[in-house]
Amino acid sequence: MSAVDVMEAINSGVLRDLEPREVFQFFEVLTSIPRGSGNEEQVANWVVDFARTLGLEATQDDLHCVLVKKPGQGGLENAAPLILHGHLDMVCEKAEGVEFDFVNQPLSLVVDGEYISATGTSLGADNGIGVSYILALLESKDIPHPPLEAVLTAMEEKGKVGAGQFDVTQLAGRRMIDFNWITDEEILAGCSGDVTFTIDVPGEFEPIPDTLTRARSLEVRGLNGGHCEFDIQLERANALQVLARAVHRLSGEHEVRIADPFGGAQNSAIPADASAVIVFNDADTDSIEALIAELDVHLKSEYQISDPAIRVELKNAIRPNVAFSRAAGLRLMTVLRLIPQGVVSWNLHVPGRVETSNNVGTLRPTADGARIMSTVTSALTTRKHELIERVQALVALAGGGVVCELYGLDAPEFPYRPQSQLLATASAAYRDVLGKEPNVEVSQCSLELGMFSRRVPVADIISIGTELQALHSSAERVNHKSVERVWPLIKMVVSRLG
Repeated sequence: MSAVDVMEAINSGVLRDLEPREVFQFFEVLTSIPRGSGNEEQVANWVVDFARTLGLEATQDDLHCVLVKKPGQGGLENAAPLILHGHLDMVCEKAEGVEFDFVNQPLSLVVDGEYISATGTSLGADNGIGVSYILALLESKDIPHPPLEAVLTAMEEKGKVGAGQFDVTQLAGRRMIDFNWITDEEILAGCSGDVTFTIDVPGEFEPIPDTLTRARSLEVRGLNGGHCEFDIQLERANALQVLARAVHRLSGEHEVRIADPFGGAQNSAIPADASAVIVFNDADTDSIEALIAELDVHLKSEYQISDPAIRVELKNAIRPNVAFSRAAGLRLMTVLRLIPQGVVSWNLHVPGRVETSNNVGTLRPTADGARIMSTVTSALTTRKHELIERVQALVALAGGGVVCELYGLDAPEFPYRPQSQLLATASAAYRDVLGKEPNVEVSQCSLELGMFSRRVPVADIISIGTELQALHSSAERVNHKSVERVWPLIKMVVSRLG
């Protein structure tokens, strides 16, 4: 889609009647461009082309992080520069039974009352709405603002890889507004850090014994999934660990081999589904089916509150020629079961907030076996690293050539700074625009704020958000009335940064 297609999209699109039009025109365009993590080239090209049609300086790096610079206007031409931040990528989740090609297909938008969602898939409002605010500021001719440096990072949802390699020497700004928050009830003024790690488990592939003639696909389905930070305390089931539990249950009583282990959409999402092909003796079919049925009953009881639709089931599958050796298959499932999942510790300085958590996010087959990808989030870097050391100790005990390595950026936390001038300005604007006092939030989530504060360094950062729900899931949606409330706030904040 070319830059000139922006107005065509809003004039003919699903969101054409929503306000503010200057924001939703960009959001509709973004939802038409595939932009899963690692697939940002097309959307980065579009943003650069669009910015250049406005006469702005725009560049992108090899990972498709974009930087757009715009001079100040409306009397703030000589003010200190302001960095605007969002991320281009989205989490690609689809509802059970939905066929969708996130690499090539545009999203299908639906407006239902106050909410916008996508048919059968995640919406990408995280962080498409934030990016749309930034694009609207770049396009504006009448909003007073300081010189702007818009940084739109890539692969944020996959270990903050883009931000970790972004050339920060290009930035002159030392204050930043991030737009990757999820509610308009508060201003985010502090957040945790995170780090992602991978575990590679050799498969020791071998021909399946002739005595094992029956194959089934062992599937975990119906889970809610959700965001690895905002939803981690909700005690939802992890589909990968449920799969490992099922395989262990079967292997304890029968000779079983596994092949094609797969599960989860992204390391930043609680996995809602998982599967593996299991091969076993035909004479054991009735017993294996009974064991899975029994486990299914137990799971429905255990997760009746947090994941009431959970189910584990067997489906017909083609018998593979090779599979993990028995030892390698059990090693993989043992590691999966024993990695800490969920809340590890609570924040005693900010009651009710998670301090440290881990999400075992994805399981993928590889040429040599299988790879697990997991993300640790923590308000304390030392706690984050201590948890990884525990996982490395687990991997050492597992043996068999299992390897644990860090992946992407080791993102630091961004501590709360009560004397922040940017926070004071935004709080005053919030009172004037929305007529009430904002809550100031210090969150358990990990954004890219800590990275910018350490690497640039940016001395003053806040995040302004919009009401988003069910992030990182196929039920994701955004409240368009919230966008209508937040946009005047954003305009007011930037106009006061002289």
